[in-house]
Amino acid sequence: MRLAMSWAVSALPGIAGAHVIDPSAPPPSWLSWSFDPLVLSALAASLALYALGYRQLRWRSRARARVQRDRQAAAFLGGWALLGVALVSPLDGLGAALFSAHMVQHELLMIAAAPLLVLGRPLGVWMWALPPRWRMAIGSAVRWPPLKTAWRGITAPAGAWLLHAAALWLWHMPVLFQSALLHPWVHTLQHTSFLASALLFWWTIFRHPGGAAMLSLFTTMVHTGALGALLTLAPSLWYPLYVEPSAALGFDALQDQQMGGLVMWVPGGIAYLVSALVMAARWLDERNAAGATPSPGAP
Repeated sequence: MRLAMSWAVSALPGIAGAHVIDPSAPPPSWLSWSFDPLVLSALAASLALYALGYRQLRWRSRARARVQRDRQAAAFLGGWALLGVALVSPLDGLGAALFSAHMVQHELLMIAAAPLLVLGRPLGVWMWALPPRWRMAIGSAVRWPPLKTAWRGITAPAGAWLLHAAALWLWHMPVLFQSALLHPWVHTLQHTSFLASALLFWWTIFRHPGGAAMLSLFTTMVHTGALGALLTLAPSLWYPLYVEPSAALGFDALQDQQMGGLVMWVPGGIAYLVSALVMAARWLDERNAAGATPSPGAP
């Protein structure tokens, strides 16, 4: 499973690639579909591997397990489709002209596609798509002590939370964000950081339900809301590179920045809050069920 995650992270640069600002490009180019070969090949490879692994696992599963496998596959397909919307649809190109569109793209990656992909449990499924000899080699490789230690650190609730928070705040610093707008490789690194940290974050949420998950979701709602509020209430532009492309589409750059901040502040905050409430409800149900179960030897 750990090596499958490593494979996924290695594929993320292709999946997370996107257009950057090209001042010489006319506005219609921002509204076209993106057919980046690297993005399309990464999406196709991830889906093909999942299909192969799913077929192997479903064939070996009993009837009840097959229903669970089908639900996981549906979740993966939903997350995969949202990745396509974020990275292939005109939203990708529009993000180079409008900050608000860029924020919608980021939110789709982090709070829509990422949790669905995690619920699809692609790591183990991808492993079953590989030949047995490869699986044995992978199993040996992931037992390397330094790799195991690093994995435990980034998949602990606190480690995943810190990585996700760092990615959000660092990449929204004006110098880094504008560098991503100008340089394709930096933009790819930015989106890879967002998606990879979000996958780790949601993986720990589903793996450690209860108090740790609720705390992670609530605090993430708070600090992402704070970042969105800063962008919304800022009296001046954080990212002047958006002035010309947004004007070409008839938008005021500062108002567009405020709208992008609201996207992160309100819909993003609500998504984390709803997730925390769902986790709380499940946690309370489990506690009540445990309390209602009579202990052995009770009259």
